[in-house]
Amino acid sequence: MFSLNMPPDPKEMAAIEARRNREKERQKRVFDVRTRVIGVDVGALNSQVEERKLREATERSKEEAYGTSQVQYDLVAQMLEKEEAERTRRLAKKVQDFREQKQQLKNRREFDLWDPNQLWKGFPALHSNSDPYCGPASMQCFSGEDVEKATCLRMQQEQFRCSLEKQIQERQQARIDEMCIDDLHDKLRLAMETRATQLAKLEESCRISMRCAMANANKAQVLPHSWKGMTAEQRAVIKKAQEAQRREKEARRQAERARDTEWESQAKCLAQAAMELEEQERELCAEFRRGLGSFNQQLASEQKAQQNYLNSVIYTNQPTAQYHLQFNTSSR
Repeated sequence: MFSLNMPPDPKEMAAIEARRNREKERQKRVFDVRTRVIGVDVGALNSQVEERKLREATERSKEEAYGTSQVQYDLVAQMLEKEEAERTRRLAKKVQDFREQKQQLKNRREFDLWDPNQLWKGFPALHSNSDPYCGPASMQCFSGEDVEKATCLRMQQEQFRCSLEKQIQERQQARIDEMCIDDLHDKLRLAMETRATQLAKLEESCRISMRCAMANANKAQVLPHSWKGMTAEQRAVIKKAQEAQRREKEARRQAERARDTEWESQAKCLAQAAMELEEQERELCAEFRRGLGSFNQQLASEQKAQQNYLNSVIYTNQPTAQYHLQFNTSSR
């Protein structure tokens, strides 16, 4: 029999060792997450990272701008609130000053009826025995007596009469002022109309004079020593020119009135069209919202049915831990 204890071939052993080394390097390259490049586009990943950074920077800048605008709006709102509070405070101060100056308690007509110091201001019944140091035992003042009642009534009547006269005078003065204002408005309107008429007449006379001057310049020159006035033909020409001017002016007025009427009708039509467009837009928006709601409901139903199908039909066999352990055991 032949002996099988032959020494190994050095070349074959070197090739086997080289394959082992390459397999180890490949496993290191495949299983190392940091250096693994198989099936990955590094350029695309880097571009995605740069895009994400740019997007985040843009969002941060937008948020900073929004924050700056919000701060400015807050400052403006605070300034407006301060102005409103200051305006309210000034108004309250004016009201309080008016009450303190014009509506004092002692200035009212009926103040003497419920004056808390009325008894201290009263006079005793007997003027001859008006000793302020006499008490009730001296029988100087009795309950129910009012020596100055007639005087108080006269004073109240006088105050009421003065107040009534003052109110009547104020009303008369207000009526007179109103009449004066109306008179001034009428005078101003009349003066403006008169001035406009005068300007129109002056313009018309200037226009007529210019046309007459041009007409006379086109005719033969008239000698001063032989001038005998305007002829009938000249007067007829002037009247004809004036009539033509009047018709032209009337035509312009009618054209302006027609143009104004046309503008008003167009404005009304545009307003009506805008209202109709707004109504159509509202209807379309409502219809779109209704359609979107129904579409979302249908989409939700379909997604729910798809998820139920996946859970009940497709994903019925849940993988075990042994199933996952078979991966990443070789570089091939």
